[in-house]
Amino acid sequence: MIFGQDRDELRKMYTDAWKKRCDGVPLSALETQIADVIELHPEYHDAMVAARLDRDYTPEEGETNPFLHMGLHLGIREQVATNRPQGIAQVFNNLAKQLGDPHAAEHEMIDCLAETLWEAQSHNTAPDEKQYLERLRRLVR
Repeated sequence: MIFGQDRDELRKMYTDAWKKRCDGVPLSALETQIADVIELHPEYHDAMVAARLDRDYTPEEGETNPFLHMGLHLGIREQVATNRPQGIAQVFNNLAKQLGDPHAAEHEMIDCLAETLWEAQSHNTAPDEKQYLERLRRLVR
C-alpha cells in the first residue's frame, strides 16, 4: 500500500508534494506523481495550499473531494502502468487516442473505478475485476 490508513496523513502528502512543486524543491518519485496530478487540476490548487486536512467533503456541499478525485487518478495510473487488471493498459491507450487526451481518458475511467469500488464496499467484497474491465471496455467506441 502506497499510503497509510490515516486520512490526514494521506492528505498531508498531497499538500506537501504540491508545496514542494510550487517552491521548486526536489520531489521523490511518489511526490512527483502526486504533484503531476494536482498540476492537471487547477481547480484544486487553492485547496492544496489552504487545505484543512480534517474537512469532510459531502455530496450535499456540491463539491468533489479533491483528495479522493486525485487518488483515483493515481490509482488509474498505477493500474495502467502494471496492466492490472490485464487489458487495462490497452483500454487506456485506445480511449486516450479516441478522446485525444490522456487526462480526459483517466476521467472517464475514474467513473468506472469509483462505481466498482462502491459496489465492492456496499457488498463487503473484493472489487470485481472482470466487471470493472467490462465497464472500461464499453468506454471505447
